[in-house]
Amino acid sequence: MGIRTRKFFGVIATVTFLCLYCLVAMVIGARLLIDVPGWVQLPAFVALGIAWLPVVMKIIRWMERPEPDGGQSS
Repeated sequence: MGIRTRKFFGVIATVTFLCLYCLVAMVIGARLLIDVPGWVQLPAFVALGIAWLPVVMKIIRWMERPEPDGGQSS
């Protein structure tokens, strides 16, 4: 798979994942964290705010991976 194709699918995967993740995070924040004390809410929202990073970093690493043949097509 060429780098342009990988980047295309990587962008689609990243946007799709982030949209779904945001919806899930909003539900968790609105349903589960609304009645808990502030000292619990703060770390929970911080964790929800950065929990998406490892997944997106893996997608970006996959997108930027060099081609097996050194990027030279014949």
